Amino acid sequence: MTKSDIAEMPPFFDRYITIAPEIDVVSALHLAPSFTSLLPFETAEALGDRVYAPEKWTIRDIVQHIIDTERIMAYRALRLARQDQTPLPGFDEEVYGQTAQANRRHLTDLYDEYALIRQSTIALFRSFDEPMLMSSGICSTITISPLALGYVLVGHPMHHANVIRERYLPLLTQ
Repeated sequence: MTKSDIAEMPPFFDRYITIAPEIDVVSALHLAPSFTSLLPFETAEALGDRVYAPEKWTIRDIVQHIIDTERIMAYRALRLARQDQTPLPGFDEEVYGQTAQANRRHLTDLYDEYALIRQSTIALFRSFDEPMLMSSGICSTITISPLALGYVLVGHPMHHANVIRERYLPLLTQ
């Protein structure tokens, strides 16, 4: 199933889905450029703890945020695919970012963790059939399907890589 099969484009998440490629969701998760290929380790390492404005996240904070989001969205997809109709709460990405202490971790560990969690996500989505992908439920007051969540997981790292290219990479020439 592809993103054009999404019955209803969820507000807020549409910005991630839109930038995902129009290929089946498992292929998109597997083949779409991952965050770690969009931001090579050497470039991320060179950025270090630089931020483009006060109170913005470092590269390690961003990678941790992508990892956290992947875990949460995959969990949501699992719950919805299994027909659990319990409304799922949102999460405060700022609180997660403040409490994760990503800047105490090595960037290599974060990149390795991201690769592992992506492989887990791919395995999960491979297990879903069409009815599972098309089921829906409430996540943070928004009706969404596992199919849509899969494309969120494709587009979310791409979105952050775009922000890094636009706002962080110029810091390397200053």
